[in-house]
Amino acid sequence: MPKVIAVAGKGGVGKTTLCGMLVRYLVEVVKNGPVLAVDADPNSNLNEVLGVTVGVTIGEARELMKKDVPAGMTKDVWFEYKVQEAVIEAGGFDLLVMGRPEGPGCYCAANSLAKQSIDALKSNYAYVVVDNEAGMEHMSRLVTQDIDVLYVVSDATPRGILTASRILKLIGELKLKIKKTCTVINRLREKDGPILRAIAKEKSMENTATVSNDEELAIADGEGKSIFELPMNSIALADAYAIFERTLDRNE
Repeated sequence: MPKVIAVAGKGGVGKTTLCGMLVRYLVEVVKNGPVLAVDADPNSNLNEVLGVTVGVTIGEARELMKKDVPAGMTKDVWFEYKVQEAVIEAGGFDLLVMGRPEGPGCYCAANSLAKQSIDALKSNYAYVVVDNEAGMEHMSRLVTQDIDVLYVVSDATPRGILTASRILKLIGELKLKIKKTCTVINRLREKDGPILRAIAKEKSMENTATVSNDEELAIADGEGKSIFELPMNSIALADAYAIFERTLDRNE
């Protein structure tokens, strides 16, 4: 069975960048089998972080399925074919993008198809890394429910810590099948560390880690570079790798 790792958090906290660092860590450090990265956020940009171009998305496949199923082919068979077509092969990993359905309305149908897609593909991979939709309201409809490790990302503010604590509380109430959770306080400045760690402790957020604010990462992001182009002397990359080393048990 593959190890499924997911990243969640409110918008703008850097969860997609952390997700990209995780893919890089699995590809370049762990080297223990193929990796499937899944961009389950309708506002898709994991491909940009990873430096790949998107072709067909699950959302687009769903729209096509409404009007363009070939004669003699069932919708399920056709959709499975489109899922295989949507898998983007890159250096050491594959990427599947959920994308947006056309027009207004709920993403539930697209999410359901994304779940089918992941279930159909995941047996081919050692690791599945899922970048989830931003916010809290979607937690009950995560595109994969059996998660080995969930990273809940917060920005380096008291309000961000409180939001992360609410996400963790909601996870407990929903009784999702998550073996391990870790809160990551992202873009942390040293001077803010003591107060934010105190707030996390007050909220009983015991498994909390930090990623330092990093000028190298900000420059690379501003230049549109992929996470694989970030130099190894990046403080943020070193912090993220230390978190992954501590929280991902390669022997499980």
